[in-house]
Amino acid sequence: MTEEMNKLNEIIRLGSELNNIQDLDILLEHILTEARQISNADAGTIYIREGDELLFSHAQNDTKQKELPSGQKLIYRSFKVKINTQSIAGYVAAKNQPLNIPNMYTIPKNLPYSFDPQYDKKSGYKTVSTLTLPLTTNLNEVIGVLQVINCCNRKGNIIPFRGQEEPFVKHFSNIASIVLHRAKLTRAIILRMSRMAELRDPKETGAHVNRVAAYSIEFYERWAHYKKIPKAEVERNRDILRMAAMLHDVGKVAISDLILKKPGKLTPEEYDIMKTHTFIGARLFRDNESEFDKVAYVASLTHHENWNGTGYPGHIDLMTGEALEKDASGKAVGMKGEEIPLFGRVVALADVFDALSCQRVYKPAWKDEDINKEIRSLSGKKFDPDLVDIFFESREFIESIKQKYPDVD
Repeated sequence: MTEEMNKLNEIIRLGSELNNIQDLDILLEHILTEARQISNADAGTIYIREGDELLFSHAQNDTKQKELPSGQKLIYRSFKVKINTQSIAGYVAAKNQPLNIPNMYTIPKNLPYSFDPQYDKKSGYKTVSTLTLPLTTNLNEVIGVLQVINCCNRKGNIIPFRGQEEPFVKHFSNIASIVLHRAKLTRAIILRMSRMAELRDPKETGAHVNRVAAYSIEFYERWAHYKKIPKAEVERNRDILRMAAMLHDVGKVAISDLILKKPGKLTPEEYDIMKTHTFIGARLFRDNESEFDKVAYVASLTHHENWNGTGYPGHIDLMTGEALEKDASGKAVGMKGEEIPLFGRVVALADVFDALSCQRVYKPAWKDEDINKEIRSLSGKKFDPDLVDIFFESREFIESIKQKYPDVD
């Protein structure tokens, strides 16, 4: 009885922690981590519902993670599963009921769902026991599926998920579903704000801002790892940074279509007007009523500052745009080096990489070797050299992010 009470108390505590997380993707990671902890699972996956399909959103695997160097992350590809009875995740979503399977390799042939061992062969990991649960709102609407994999006993041996563990995981998933629903609404609001800019500037797509946000988190986490930033601080910052990075160009709503959609090169006068989107966007968050406001302010204002001081808008009065400090040409003196806030430097690199690597109406996507050459040449000029090193370390992982958020034709 004491063990059961301890688990319930732990679930209540975890539910309170989840309530403090605002970003959808970071919340999904936490839900999966905590569900695995409660159920003693070695691995797990989480799916998010998109219409009549499930998007494979996040995956974790302790066994495979231990094979990687410190600070590296597992790379997995995103895919979609139809909500029907043919797959395990699809069955759980379609029927809105959990499945506890002791051994995936001995599923009876007469059941509608089956397991494809090809995934195990590709990864070199054997999936044995699974517990798969629907994530539902308080209106009983399925918004996702949670799957924990390979329950381990105290000796580390794989065992089936026991019947007494299932209610605890189910109770946690119910709490997580409520918080997840709220986070989806928050993400929808942020994407709507981003779409205001997208209506004016076709480059500002939902996929673009999601990629920039995800790249920014990857760069920041690796930077924090090397700087030995406390885990609690990293968790708090990555939650806020991901949302703020999605709104880095929101100030473009105030720029004329004649400039945003001009097919040719901008005149110097037009370019000066374009530059104002940085401080116009920052004005939206100037009240600094929350940590999100502070980070969104920084991301909007400083993502075009350059490491060598040649960027914009520089040292200005936020409300008037007038230079507080002028250079020899009469322009505002740009921020330089570590004077540029870290989150501005991170978003700058993420934004440029995405612009180079994706096709636009005015240009084709650059080849990887050309992107690498360009970013390396801009180290110490446009970009923080430490972040450029991190970019090349994480090159394979950020390619997986790019695949997760493809542009829609």
